[in-house]
Amino acid sequence: MKADIHPTYYPNAVFTCACGATYTMGSTKESVQVEICARCHPFYTGAEKVLDSAGRVDKFNTRKAAAGAKAAKAKK
Repeated sequence: MKADIHPTYYPNAVFTCACGATYTMGSTKESVQVEICARCHPFYTGAEKVLDSAGRVDKFNTRKAAAGAKAAKAKK
């Protein structure tokens, strides 16, 4: 590596989450504040909201059919 062009690497940088969890890993900053981590993320905690995809598809199809009927009516 060339001298004086790379940032300082901190192998034991502390990452602090908004929920209070702290992690130690390498970074170019000594400490980093993050908003979400594996401890509080909904996907990892099991609090993830599941969308009703079947209901959304049905709703889309009814809107599409209504728009098609409206377009056909406007042509006449």
